[in-house]
Amino acid sequence: MIILGINAYHADSSAAIFVNGKMIAAIEEERFRRVKHWAGFPQLAIEFCLKEAGIGYEDVDHYSIGRDPKAKFLKKLLYLAAHPGGSFAAVKERLQNSRKVSSIENELAKISGLPATEFIDKIKQVEHHRSHIASAFFASPFDKAACLSIDGSGDFSTTMIGIGNGNNIEIIDSVDFPHSVGIFYTAFTQLLGFPHYGDEYKVMGMAPYGEPKYLDKLSDVVKLTSDGLFKLNLSYFRTGTQGIISYGNDNAPIVAPLYSKKMVNLFGETRKKEEPLTQYHKDMAASVQRFTENIIFHILEHLYKRTGIENLCIAGGVAQNSVANGKILSNTSFKNIYIPSAGHDAGISMGAALFTQHVSMKYERQPAIMSAYTGSRFTNEEIIQLISEKNINFSELADDELYDRVTDCMINGGVVGWFTGRAEFGPRALGGRSIIADPRRADAKEILNLKIKRRESFRPFAPSILKEYVGEYFEITDEVPFMEKVFPIKKEKQALIPAVTHVDGTGRLQTVDGAISPRYYHLIETFRKKTGIPILLNTSFNENEPIVNTPTEALACYLRTEMDMLVMENVLIER
Repeated sequence: MIILGINAYHADSSAAIFVNGKMIAAIEEERFRRVKHWAGFPQLAIEFCLKEAGIGYEDVDHYSIGRDPKAKFLKKLLYLAAHPGGSFAAVKERLQNSRKVSSIENELAKISGLPATEFIDKIKQVEHHRSHIASAFFASPFDKAACLSIDGSGDFSTTMIGIGNGNNIEIIDSVDFPHSVGIFYTAFTQLLGFPHYGDEYKVMGMAPYGEPKYLDKLSDVVKLTSDGLFKLNLSYFRTGTQGIISYGNDNAPIVAPLYSKKMVNLFGETRKKEEPLTQYHKDMAASVQRFTENIIFHILEHLYKRTGIENLCIAGGVAQNSVANGKILSNTSFKNIYIPSAGHDAGISMGAALFTQHVSMKYERQPAIMSAYTGSRFTNEEIIQLISEKNINFSELADDELYDRVTDCMINGGVVGWFTGRAEFGPRALGGRSIIADPRRADAKEILNLKIKRRESFRPFAPSILKEYVGEYFEITDEVPFMEKVFPIKKEKQALIPAVTHVDGTGRLQTVDGAISPRYYHLIETFRKKTGIPILLNTSFNENEPIVNTPTEALACYLRTEMDMLVMENVLIER
């Protein structure tokens, strides 16, 4: 059985393919198009998945798209009727988008050359949040789990809770648009001067520099309800029928300002790009982050009381808040948690396929998905051919010699582009497409921001740690394969790894497993043998662009920045 999952006409469009229950490939369209959060029809991602599976369009049994325009259709109509003053253009665009989703067979016919009739009976539409829940639960090691999907909005829902049990997902409750934790967080992200889609992580990174002084004020913006959910005070927000997300000619998502004049009056004018970040901005970021955490804990503790299940699966854009994720087990009654590598909307493709595979087709559950390495890969021969054409000097080294040279470079203050194996599925580089450095260097963060990343100084870099050593360095011992949680670093260890210790003494860790990431593991182990530290500083291999996908993009990023070394498989390039 072959199932191709698709996230289309929505931010972070993507594709994922399963063959006889196993995920063969999954990738975001942005990696090919080179536009962050690309939101059109993911033709190139689909073609990549088919190629990796060695099949054609006609061989696919089911095409599962993670949108269902019919979901909550009556509620949508009632909402539009209750807000007649909305933007006609916004409503028209929403209807056009729905029609696109409803005619996937025509898109598949166009790119495959096959008749649309080939696809009509193969297309399965899976509601947005059911896809999110499926991406977490069916990829998890749990036979039974409480489930939460939470984000901005999708198919008119913003939050959905349920129970995953074997091959089934039972939905318990949901929150309808426009009441949304994602909209709440994004509105304040915009108010703090970060207007672009996906900028919310900047607020999360800035929060530790402030104090949560404004929780009382925020309690009027969001009301926690006795049923374990929440409601927005909509007077603080722009009317949803005026349009929230639109898409430019390059298919990049554009978010309209979500706040109302009332929010500006109470919390201050929007910070302009050229204006400095004041302590007020940092305190507001801390307050928004803390309040969001409290909402999540409120939802989850009620979910636990309703289900009595100790296992938890989370997905959705808000599930990318790694600071909140790291606090869930200590602030709720849950004992175990699984969050997929692509918890955001790219994971919709994976989830839609998994929903069809297990709920619709009743296919047997498979081992948990603990690897995010499902994207593009290249051989040494392909890499050498590219470099030779560009007349660039290089060395081809055996693994052990390569690890030795790379670790020496980092120990001497160098920054290394590390490109190996398959690219990661999801927003975080995990040792496949990473920039790495020595975490012991107090100046490493400044060097990276100056030489390569050119980003805000308050944003932290992550520690990749050999999983056997987590308990030595972190207050909490857990497997965190996808860099999805932030934990406190032990006080006595913080001075040893200043480059990956955030201002509040935490780190967004990635636990590196030798069975899953053998080359990255052995590189870190080589570094440990030389320094006594089983950790490397890790950040994504990019410079204000999607993470590099090909050797050409990796080489271009290396050449236009001041990286000291580039490694692509066994090929080494030095300044």
